[in-house]
Parts: sequence; structure tokens; C-alpha cells
Amino acid sequence: MKRLTDIGTIKQILIKYGFNFSKAFGQNFLINPNVCPKMAEMCGIEENTAVLEIGPGIGVLTCELAKKATKVVAIEIDKRLIPVLSETLSDFENVKIINDDIMKINLKSLFDSEFLGMDVVVCANLPYYITSPVLMRLLETKLNLNSITVMVQKEVAQRICAGAGQKNSSSISVAINYYAKPELLFFVKRGSFMPTPKVDSAVIRLIVRKTPVCEVLNEELFFKIVKSAFLQRRKTLINSLNHNLNLSKDILIKALKILNISSSSRAENLSIEQFAKLSNFLYKHFNQ
Repeated sequence: MKRLTDIGTIKQILIKYGFNFSKAFGQNFLINPNVCPKMAEMCGIEENTAVLEIGPGIGVLTCELAKKATKVVAIEIDKRLIPVLSETLSDFENVKIINDDIMKINLKSLFDSEFLGMDVVVCANLPYYITSPVLMRLLETKLNLNSITVMVQKEVAQRICAGAGQKNSSSISVAINYYAKPELLFFVKRGSFMPTPKVDSAVIRLIVRKTPVCEVLNEELFFKIVKSAFLQRRKTLINSLNHNLNLSKDILIKALKILNISSSSRAENLSIEQFAKLSNFLYKHFNQ
């Protein structure tokens, strides 16, 4: 098989299988030959490591992962790409392609059946429109997972890696930092893809924590508070939570005073630990 980042090769494959790019699936194939080897090198593959890939496309990244990993399981939602992948990955006996939706597949069953006794990492070029849902599903399912290395939209990568308490932080920043330690690895120009997207990309790595970064008494309430706080980020924390969660201003003022958090604070001013303390205070208050 010719190099899968070669535009001529890609066009031959598209013609052979009558394939057209789907906007619904956010499909952009990599044509920069340097990106996937770099991702495979940096995603944490060691001896006895298995890789879960999401959205393999025509198999550019899959090939690089298969050269290094003991096993690669790739989840592809687009059934039109299954025969393509059967051809492009025919040289690798350690690759399994599953035609399914990463947001619907039973991840715990998948891990039990495919990765038993193995160290597992995720490495993927994620479609931009499902970046946050996919990352949160991988983390919230609490799988036996070492790390997640993904290519995402540049601005999203910067928000995730900003961390809580910084100006460009968001609810996804707090949520991901709760479960993992993020780091920005490198940027990828928009011209590295076919068709060319309207934005640049970045590759980030999330080192999954064995336990969350702070103690939370009720995770559902914690994430509700975080999400609600950022819904109207220009408002103070008190006004946001009062409006979005219908929490009493008096209770919120009392909570912030006891926790030594300024009453004029906005969501971007709070650290994860402060969000946790506020969540725990309110949980105890309403469960006394």
C-alpha cells in the first residue's frame, strides 16, 4: 500500500470505493506525513500496550499505531469506510476494526473483551463536533486507561490545557482537569488535512488520574455547579448559580463567605478545589 497521506493515493481510494466526505461525521483526512508518526510516538505505547482509536478514517494513524502497539482496536461509525480499512490495514494482524458509535458502544464490555490484562491508551484524530462528549465519556466511564492522546481544534486544546482558575478556562477545562492532567503536545496547521478545515488543530495528551484531583461528595452536583457557573461567564458566580440552578442567593453568599471566596468571583476565578468545596458545602447543606 502506498503512503496513505499521499493525495494521489487518497483520491484513488475515494474513487475505488465511491467515497464522499461526510460533513455529518466531520471527516478530514490527514495529508501531512509527519503528524501521525509523532502522535504514535508520544501517546505512551510501551510493551504490552493496546490502543483504542476513534474514527480511523482511511487508517493513516492506525498504521502508525499498529507498528508500535501490541493491539489496536479502532471504532469507526461510517460503515462506508469498513471495506476501505480492510484494504489499507491488510498488512497488520494486530488491528481490529469495529463499526460502531463511540457514544453508544458499551466501553466497559469492550475493554473486558479486547484489552484484558493489557495497558490501554487512547490515540485518535477526533472529529471536532464530538470532542468534548467523547473525552468526557472516556473519563466518566472510569476505564482502566493510562492516557488519552487526541487531535482537537486548537482553541479547544488551549481551553482544556489552561486549567481552572485561568481566564480562558471553561466547564470542560474543570471537568477534564478533575479526571486527568492535560498537556499540549504540538500544533497542526489546517493545511495538513484534506479537505482543509477552517481552523488549526492541536494534539493534547491527558494523563488519566488514578483518583480525581480533589474529593467531591457528589459528582453529579459538582458538575452541575461547574456547568451552570460557566453558562453565563460574565455574571458573578452567585448570579449564575442563582439563575441557572435556582439556588438561593442568601445560601450562596453564606457559602462563599465561609469558604473565603469573594462574592464578586466569576466562574473563571475559581480553582477546581474551590468548586469542590462549594459543591461539598451545598451538598451537606441540602442533606442535613
